[in-house]
Amino acid sequence: MEGIEYSDSRPVSPEEYTALLETTTLGERRPLDDPGRVALMLRNASLTITAWRGGELVGIARTVTDLAYCCYLSDLAVRGDLQRQGIGRELIRQVQRRLHPKAKIILLAAPQARGYYPRLGFTQHGSAWTLGASEAL
Repeated sequence: MEGIEYSDSRPVSPEEYTALLETTTLGERRPLDDPGRVALMLRNASLTITAWRGGELVGIARTVTDLAYCCYLSDLAVRGDLQRQGIGRELIRQVQRRLHPKAKIILLAAPQARGYYPRLGFTQHGSAWTLGASEAL
């Protein structure tokens, strides 16, 4: 999309992140009402690619990665009214460019996005597991 600038170094404030996610269904599954936790999420991400139109954050790919073997794509969000214009695809491409060629991108799809990732070439993996930090082992 024309007029969009991508960056891997431009800082994102918790307020910018929250404002973006509030325009998407992803915001329903993130702790947007906890600015301290959002700040930790942004600070501790390994690789964050952002999309900007003017001074406004319009997209983000936030990852946790070792850059060589795996990259967990924890957030892929594009402002609601700018979706379906290639910004999400370009955010993923920007992530790929920074990874080892044999590294894998891994994600847990939001319910509304389950049909999106196969169209981009992702393959489904049937054995993902989760455990909450406060759940007993």
